[in-house]
Order: sequence, then structure tokens, then C-alpha cells
Amino acid sequence: MTSRTFQRLAMAGALAGAGLVLAMGPATAATRGTAHKAHEAHKAPRTVPVRLLALNDFHGNLEPPTGSSGRMVDETGATVDAGGAAYVATHLRQLTDGNTLKVAQGDLIGASPLLSAAYHDEPSVEFLGKIGVTASAVGNHEFDEGYAELRRIMYGGCHPTDGCSPAGRWKGASYSYLGANVLFRKPGGGAEQEALAAFGDQGGGSLRGLLKGYGIPALPPVAVRWVNGVPVGFIGLVTQSTPGIVTSEGIKDLRFVDEVKAANVASKLLKLVGVRAQVVLVHEGDQVTAGRSPDACSAQPGVGTRIATQVDPEIDVVLSGHSHQAYLCKVTDPAGGTRLFSQGGSFGRVITKVDFQVDVRTRDVVRSSVVADNQVVTRTVTPDPEITAFVQSWKDRVAPVANRPIGRITADVTNVASPSGESSLGNLIADAQLAASRSGGNAQIALMNPGGVRASLTYAGSSVGEGDGVVTYGEAFTVQPFNNLVQVVTLTGAQLKTVLEQQFTGGPNAQPFTKILQPSSNLTYTYGTGAAWGSKVSDLKIDGVAVTDTQNIRVAVNNFLVGGGDAFAEFTKGTDVWSGPLDIDAFAAYFAANPTITPPAPTHITVVP
Repeated sequence: MTSRTFQRLAMAGALAGAGLVLAMGPATAATRGTAHKAHEAHKAPRTVPVRLLALNDFHGNLEPPTGSSGRMVDETGATVDAGGAAYVATHLRQLTDGNTLKVAQGDLIGASPLLSAAYHDEPSVEFLGKIGVTASAVGNHEFDEGYAELRRIMYGGCHPTDGCSPAGRWKGASYSYLGANVLFRKPGGGAEQEALAAFGDQGGGSLRGLLKGYGIPALPPVAVRWVNGVPVGFIGLVTQSTPGIVTSEGIKDLRFVDEVKAANVASKLLKLVGVRAQVVLVHEGDQVTAGRSPDACSAQPGVGTRIATQVDPEIDVVLSGHSHQAYLCKVTDPAGGTRLFSQGGSFGRVITKVDFQVDVRTRDVVRSSVVADNQVVTRTVTPDPEITAFVQSWKDRVAPVANRPIGRITADVTNVASPSGESSLGNLIADAQLAASRSGGNAQIALMNPGGVRASLTYAGSSVGEGDGVVTYGEAFTVQPFNNLVQVVTLTGAQLKTVLEQQFTGGPNAQPFTKILQPSSNLTYTYGTGAAWGSKVSDLKIDGVAVTDTQNIRVAVNNFLVGGGDAFAEFTKGTDVWSGPLDIDAFAAYFAANPTITPPAPTHITVVP
């Protein structure tokens, strides 16, 4: 690692102290308006205002998302249509003033509709730059194509396989991606010494002490931006569970450390260069009580709350993501102070607005001044014309592929889980993957991870005019946007039962919450909600025949699961791996073989007390 490389990975401004922070962190108009009056300190106000506008989990939704993904409960309790890049741009413009910084909490890309994914999410990253995002935490989906691809998105260049997009050579993101808890597993050579040298003499032994025993960041840990003459520091964090929910090969050289530990190191780093107003952007969050206002504190305390309550008291605000929920909460920090903990839904349906005052003498946030509001991105406003034209330009480029019909459905095929945890669409995908791998891979059953089923197939026709019941390639891609391979492995009956036990919490695989694998239609079993882990699954059958512990079974799954993704560690013990088509190609081929599909009944799993 060269010193120049580390400078790009280190926090903005910390390389040469607070003076360089100002040079590296762009100033707002309000900053410039106050800078020339610095000599008139006696006339300066005691506090100055700062506004944050935040997005999380955009997932490349440049077009207004459809179905339940495009609706949001608003402050009145009404469910309204929400989201879409042009509407996000309009709402942001209306909310922006001279005190504003725009930030994000990760998963801005990845698991994206074809419009963005076809070009490796370059259109979405460009859009986020156009609306003025200045810094974002990385999310787990930023690693979907691996660390090397994330660096290309950050710094520019054409895709190593697909080449340049129709827009030409990619120039890189205009905002900073941050990940304080993403470290190199084994930094090469004198990386630590070069990192310290890049900081020069700033911080001296204190800085050396901070980095010693912590590690070398693989991404910038923090960024500093100036507003109204005061610096605001942003700390980026991604869920520590990332290695279990992305393909392992792409992050094999990285390690993801505890979010609280990383935040505390980054906070001290900011304090070393005089930055006291500190905001965490964390791609981790909590679930909520359904149906509540986006402004309610409906978060059910979980890992997000743990982070928000345990990070250093120097940190003033915690903006979260990952769980795709909307909430505004006040939590207590380790010193007994009150701080904001919030999230803004997903898919560009909510903008979190945070206003606060910063004391110009201490440069710290006045906690009592913090006011937050989750603003639903309604579609009742005029869409931004520039962004509308921008999105249309990419729609025109991808249209020949996206609008190609691949089959028909007789009704909505949804990814909404039934009481057993399976869904019609999940079962359909499993059947498609089984069909694609029977001949070459000798598959006998298939299982699909529920998190990979990203949207429903709706019967109603879309704006492109394909007609009711017609499924286009673009719609199918939105359902399965990861380009995973369909693979087949051999498991014993006992190993298959262990895989199914690993769907539930309480086992050695540390499953964080229940994840019901979607079964092909020829696989049935029963699970008991009250049974102990290891004894939950019974009556396991394939094609109506009971499975024995010693028989060998060929199981079709995607490569993400074969690598132990989603905490299904037992899959890594599979043998005789066969690799087949991409999951989206298997899905399209299934429609070609079955031109009209009726939604399958999600009745393969029986639940008992």
C-alpha cells in the first residue's frame, strides 16, 4: 500500500490536521458567507445551524418502485405511493437550505433493478452525486461484486469484464464511501508504517496508539465537512454480519470488526483533529412495530439499538439503515446523554431530516437542539425534470433487454411470506432452479434463500405497455438481481436436516433471526415452533418418500448459499459441486418452458406448536 493509496482511504483531513480538513471537505455557501467575517468574532453567533438530509437502502431504485416496495405509511397513518429518483430530487431540493449536508447509510447500490444493475450501478451512483450526497457508509450490498469492484465504483474505471458503459469511462463516485470497521485481514508489507507516515506528525503518539492493535482500514473510516464555519465529522460503519450475507470470495482479504469498537476508534480519531460534532452513519438497524408513523419510535431494540446506545458519548447522532424500516428514537449514550437514533425506510421512499445547532466555541452539537423528521417521498410533487431526463436516458439504453416478454402469470406471484415462512414466488424460483439443474447437476430438490427474492411479480401491466399478466425480463431481474450461479451439491439426509435446523435461531451457526429457505414443490417437512434447536424439523420427504440420514441427496442452491451465506454453514460441507446457469437465466428458461404460470400454493411446510 502506497502512502497515496492510504490517503484515499484515510479520513478527510486527518492526514494533515485540522487545517487540511477545510481544504479537503467542501464548504457550503453558508461556510463561505461566514469565513470572511472570522475577524469579527465578537459579532459571531453563539451557535450555528446544521441540517442533515439522509437516505438509506436506495438499492438502485431510479424508477418509482412498484407493489408494496413503492408504498409507505405516512405521518397520518395513510399508505401512500412513495419513491423514485426524480421525486427524491424534488423533495431534497425543497428541504435543502444553506446549512445542509446530504448523507446516506449504505446499500445505495446492489440488489438493484435491471435499469441500474445492467451497468453495475453506475447510473445510481451518478444520480446520488447529482443530488448532492457527500458521504455514505458502505452497506453489505456495496460488496455484492466484491471489494475490487467497490473500489472501481469509488475511484473510477471501466468494468474489467463488461468494459465501459454507454456513458463512457466511469469517473467514480463524487461522494465518499466510509467503512471504519472494514479492515484488511493481512495488510501487506509496511502498510501500518506507511499509514502512520501518511498522517505525518499530527496526533503523534496518540494516533499511533489508536492504530496499533486496531488495524489498517480498507476504506476511509471518516469524512469531515464544514458548515457555517464548524466541522462535522461522519463515521461510516457496516453491519459486522456482512461476511455471512455476501459472497465470500469477493471479501476474502477483509475483516469486519465490531461496529461499536470501530466507531469509538474513529470518534477518537476525529477528536484528535478537533472535530467534536460527530455523526455515525451505520448500515445496521432494528425491526419495528408494523403500521406506525415513520416519525414514531417504533424500533424494537436489537443490534441497532445496541450500537446507538454503546458508541462513544462524543458521538451526537446515529443514523442507521439495513433493516429497511423508518423510525425516530431518542436513546441514552454511555454518559447519560440523549442522542438521536433513526432510520428512513428504503428504496428512496423516506428522507430523514435532522436539524441541530453547533456551539461555535466548543464546536460540539447542542444535543437539546436536535430535531428530526422522516419525510415521506410522495409522488404528488412535480418530478425533477433533470433527473427525469437522466433516468429516461438509461431506460432507453436498457429497454431492448428489459422490456422483452419472457412469460405470463395468471395473478400476482408475491414474495410475502405465508405463516410457514414460504412464499409463492420463493417456491416458484426454487422450482425453476431445480428444473435448470436436473439434467446437468442431477438435482433432486432445490432451496432458495428468502433474502434473494427482492420483489413480487405483479399481474397488472407496467407503464411500458407490456399488458396485464406479462412478465418482462426486467421484472424478472428485479426479483433476482444478484446474478448468482445455480449450483448443486451432495448432502446426506442428516446434513439436509441440519441445513433446515439452521433456519432457526439458537444453534451454533448463530442465525440472527428465522430465515425459511424456500423449497421446491417436491420437498415437504414439518417444523415445531416450540421444539428445541436440533429437534425442530421432522417428517422430511422428497417426492413423498421419507428421507433417511444416510442417503445422498443432490441439492440445487445458489453459490451464495454454497459458500455458507446467511449463516447456513452446513452447505459448505456439500460435495461434488456442479455449477449451472445464472439464477436469472434459470428463471427465464422456466418461463419459456411454462409460458403461463399460476402462483404456486406455499403449502410445502407444515408448522406445529
